[in-house]
Amino acid sequence: MQKNYQNLIDDKIFFGGAADVEDMFNNEGIEVVVDLRGEATECAFPNNGLEWIQVPLGDNANGPQDKLFKDAIHHVIEAYNSGKKVGFHCGGGGGRAGTVAVGTLIELGKCQTIEEAEALAKSIRPKVNIKPPQREALDKIYG
Repeated sequence: MQKNYQNLIDDKIFFGGAADVEDMFNNEGIEVVVDLRGEATECAFPNNGLEWIQVPLGDNANGPQDKLFKDAIHHVIEAYNSGKKVGFHCGGGGGRAGTVAVGTLIELGKCQTIEEAEALAKSIRPKVNIKPPQREALDKIYG
């Protein structure tokens, strides 16, 4: 079985791109999906057994995004802490998802700094590529 998404934490938190949601649901049994695509109009894999939470982030947004990233990270942590399997994704699974992965690693105490969390996220999913506005959001939240 080829997986294009990655396990971030304890076989409970997974991340990738929009095309990976169906596999996360079928292979891992995720119960909650946090969709980071501002451009989405519905869940990438509409299914009654899957709770869809949309946090509308733009991949190349000009304005501050720290509040939205904080909300997205909160939704991931909240699902995890309530014992649910959760997946999160953006379009391709690099920028927005990478940024949420960094925040999730810090919030769960797996990493202490943004740099450490980004290095770990990249080691788990090499496609992670945090853009300057996304780094700015992380600096506002954790700097």
